[in-house]
Amino acid sequence: MSEQTYYQMTAKEVLELTGSRMEGLSHEKVKAHRQTYGDNQIITASGPSLLTLFFDQFRNFMVIVLLIATFFSGLLGEYTDAITILVLVMVNALLGFWQQVRAEKALFALRKLAAPFAQVVRDGVYQQIPAYDVVRGDVIALKAGDRVPADARLLEVHDLFLEESSLTGESEAVVKSTPPLSGTGISLGDQRNMVFMSTLVTRGVALAVVIATGMQTELGKIAHLIDQHEPNPTPLEKRLQELGQVLVYLSIAVTLLVVLAGIWHGQTMTTMLLAGVSLAVAAIPEGLPAIVTIALALGVSRMSQKKAIIRKLPSVETLGCATVICSDKTGTLTKNQMTVTQIYANQTVFPLEHDERPETVNNMALQRLIEMSQHCHHASWSMQDGKKTAQGDPTEIALLTMSEAFVTAPTNASLCEELPFDSTRKRMSMYMKTEKGHEVWVKGAPEILLSLCTKQLVKGTIQPLLERDRQLYHHEIGKMAKKALRTLCFAYKSTDQYKQDPTYDEVDLIFVGFVGMIDPPREEVKDAIAACRTAGIKTVMITGDHPLTARAIAQSLSLLTEEGKLVTGAQLDQMHDQELLRQIDTIDIFARVTPMHKLRIVKAYQKLSHIVAMTGDGINDAPAIKAADIGIAMGMGGTDVAKEASDLVLADDQFTTIVAAIEEGRGIYDNIRKFIRYLLSCNIGEIVTMFLAMVWGLPLPLLPIQILWVNLVTDGLPAIALGIDGKEDDLMKKPPRHANESLFAGGLHRKIIMRGTLIGLITLAVFYASLRMHEPLMKAQTMAFSTLVIAQLIHVFECRSLSHGLFSRPFFENKWLVAAVLSSLSLLLLVIYVPFLRTIFHTTILSWFDWLVLVLMAIIPSLSGKNRKEQPKQSRPLPKPFLQR
Repeated sequence: MSEQTYYQMTAKEVLELTGSRMEGLSHEKVKAHRQTYGDNQIITASGPSLLTLFFDQFRNFMVIVLLIATFFSGLLGEYTDAITILVLVMVNALLGFWQQVRAEKALFALRKLAAPFAQVVRDGVYQQIPAYDVVRGDVIALKAGDRVPADARLLEVHDLFLEESSLTGESEAVVKSTPPLSGTGISLGDQRNMVFMSTLVTRGVALAVVIATGMQTELGKIAHLIDQHEPNPTPLEKRLQELGQVLVYLSIAVTLLVVLAGIWHGQTMTTMLLAGVSLAVAAIPEGLPAIVTIALALGVSRMSQKKAIIRKLPSVETLGCATVICSDKTGTLTKNQMTVTQIYANQTVFPLEHDERPETVNNMALQRLIEMSQHCHHASWSMQDGKKTAQGDPTEIALLTMSEAFVTAPTNASLCEELPFDSTRKRMSMYMKTEKGHEVWVKGAPEILLSLCTKQLVKGTIQPLLERDRQLYHHEIGKMAKKALRTLCFAYKSTDQYKQDPTYDEVDLIFVGFVGMIDPPREEVKDAIAACRTAGIKTVMITGDHPLTARAIAQSLSLLTEEGKLVTGAQLDQMHDQELLRQIDTIDIFARVTPMHKLRIVKAYQKLSHIVAMTGDGINDAPAIKAADIGIAMGMGGTDVAKEASDLVLADDQFTTIVAAIEEGRGIYDNIRKFIRYLLSCNIGEIVTMFLAMVWGLPLPLLPIQILWVNLVTDGLPAIALGIDGKEDDLMKKPPRHANESLFAGGLHRKIIMRGTLIGLITLAVFYASLRMHEPLMKAQTMAFSTLVIAQLIHVFECRSLSHGLFSRPFFENKWLVAAVLSSLSLLLLVIYVPFLRTIFHTTILSWFDWLVLVLMAIIPSLSGKNRKEQPKQSRPLPKPFLQR
């Protein structure tokens, strides 16, 4: 039989199928099973070595071309050029390497989740063994605080509760039982007679037989899903790859034209090859890969200050074009902390919202309920890492937290005996010694407990529980259930005897009241979802929790719209891929889903060209987090597996941090476009200068070392400063750009070509005029060199706005840009007026009149006309449901 049917089988059938017995496996069978099924370990693929990560930095197309240019520069004897380009490439590689050193560790984190030891029964003897020695067929003993060492079918249980949120997404501890389940395709969260590797026992004891170990467990299947996925290149990586190819092809074409034109005009082959290499250097923005890396790294630094930790650099920009956020519910949209939100006592509902607490004075029923909630649980406080932390079942922790929030007189009640909770009775009872004598306090499911009550505590007196009262209480319980609140009822009676017999102790009870609890939504999430909707980003809830709970949380956050649908994992299994693609844009909630479902949902959105951000904190989220375009994990409450699979970790677990990160990502992309505009305009200016000079048979207006200096210093420093320019105010009021949108959308290419051409023509005009005035060639080259630099430094202020002109933004708003421009000017003066630098860069001293002439000429391109307003982006139209929301 398949592994999925173990929950349908009796304990005896499972023991027979696994070749085991209640006394456990024999020594011989243990050896045989280990040889057949292997060790109980998660097999992890080895990640890339440090050397591989370093050499991966050189796989960029533009970097490869720069290395080729380095080779030819060295071949022609231009060793200074070659060394300088090589240093630049190495700096870029080291920056990228440093950011990726900690990547690709998701599978290794899985090992940390395995229980270090397990208690097994072998040959009728209890033994404690390393968890990796557990084999299929082992009978394991579980108790509160144990982490389950392998997937197993329960044989015997006593008051057993497990916390499975990291695997199923369900925040509430799950009560376990042993009877077989009917039906097929039951989700992990509903397999009440099964326990799974890495989940935590919060209460009770049990015996179970192991049915799967290692990679055959549910945790192992997740490890396999993570290992299978190959990350896709980000939109920015694709755009830069394409840009690099265009620039290279352009430079090759222009270089060939220049070489042929020079030879036509009688120049030697060596001279023209040198000119061709110089022109290729001018055409390719050597600093672009490094500047993009630096801009992204600066974005990482800014995001970390906002509690968003970026693990992979390109993810910064990818956030800016996210169209869908697939969010886990537990721990992401909610607090992952069961909380009492309503109390019903004295026939009155008391909401517990915004830290408000009802007055207990003169309300005997409420006082009694609070007193009982202080004792009817096994939760407790402990100190962990200097912090007061609650330990125990999440439901009981909710009672502990609620009761301590009320200021009441200390009680002298003490526990004498206890009849523990079980899944058949659905209640627990405690025999308490109080100031009034001995009492039985009972806590349990309201529908069960109400049937055992004959009286009620109302208005300070004990009164008969009439039928109309029962109907009222059932009505109020139903209202809480519609809000997905889990309800617990409290009742008591006075007695002199406690027989630990439910038929005696738990009858003729006095009804006190009940509480409603839920894992509440985070307060800030509602506004964050609204902000995402304004920005054209859809938020989708994907959870393993119950549909009723998911719907209630979604409605409270305004995530579920009137047109929005809720689809369960079982319904998703009935949909073929094309049907899912047709419906997915109308679905707001996916409930009761498995890790495979989450992965399928993410890939469906990606097939529709969405850029998907997947958030989560559990083990079950890791495969989808890694497959998403941008994986987001919770830093405080998230598992190590989710963090290591992610691109972005939220240090404060706040959904609002995602919105801030998206805004930052959009701003970074705009800044990247700004400095690409600046770099390419400058490079086109250099190309026009060199190309026209060669075509017209003029001497070289710029020497290779001067071109390289311009590309590294004049281009580099201001471009980096543009990378930290301030964001536009309306960034989050625009729809996300399409992932395939060109870097030059909105007419940016026209601005680049026009300004670059003007800069080149002005530079060449100054050079030609100097030659016509019979100035020495070195003087004319120095004039051209200085004109080019000054024109570019003026143009950089124009590039601060993608849609307006030179004076549209205050000059001193970006202090880093001002400092960069002043630094570049200072360096220009140094290479002209410092003797040994003049020798290296082949410059000569300029007079004040020379400076006046070239500055006036350099400002002409930026004053030649006002920029046309940038055209609206031709973003992919969002699906109709997005726009309606």
